[in-house]
Amino acid sequence: MSAAPEPRTDAAPPKAAAPRSATRTLALALLSGAAGAGLALLASGRTWAEGSATLAQGELPSSVTGADVTGVPGALAIVGLAALVAVFAVRRAGRIAVAALLALSGLGTAVAAVLGRSDTSALKEKAALAVGLSGTDVHHVTHSGWPWVAAAGGLLLLVAGALALLHGRYWPAMSGRYERTPDGARGPRRAAAAPDLARPEEIWKSLDRGEDPTR
Repeated sequence: MSAAPEPRTDAAPPKAAAPRSATRTLALALLSGAAGAGLALLASGRTWAEGSATLAQGELPSSVTGADVTGVPGALAIVGLAALVAVFAVRRAGRIAVAALLALSGLGTAVAAVLGRSDTSALKEKAALAVGLSGTDVHHVTHSGWPWVAAAGGLLLLVAGALALLHGRYWPAMSGRYERTPDGARGPRRAAAAPDLARPEEIWKSLDRGEDPTR
């Protein structure tokens, strides 16, 4: 008589790897999003182009920052940073929408930075304002590498948005105690504590709320 087969115990739990994977993607998205927004904001305040306007007395040097050339990267970096935080405040379809906004913010930041890399219109406008003559031309124009830094920040935001779209459903959300209850109050509904009948002020407070203190 053969012995009954023993149950197999070598199978790993099917969901064992899910929490570790969610933790890794969450950490990577947070790091990428924060670093990307920081790089884009930093680059927007740095010098992107320099040149000089020719005058009768000589040359007048001029320079412009990324914010002077285009305000799009800095604005979209702020939007992306807000979307990165909002990902944890929403669920399901709302999380997908916010993750898409995060990805689009990163893409727009990168595209705007690359397009503004060789733009000289802001430099000419600033030179004309300094000289006082419209149509002033600028010579010896040089461009810095800060637009590429802003573009790299946009790509990091795009990576964070892509991770949120692909893995965001496994990430945790804010506690339900911060959600708005049906009557408009925040936090979980709690039953009102019974008033202390030995204290007259508690009885009056209960009557002001429309409650029966003897209940």
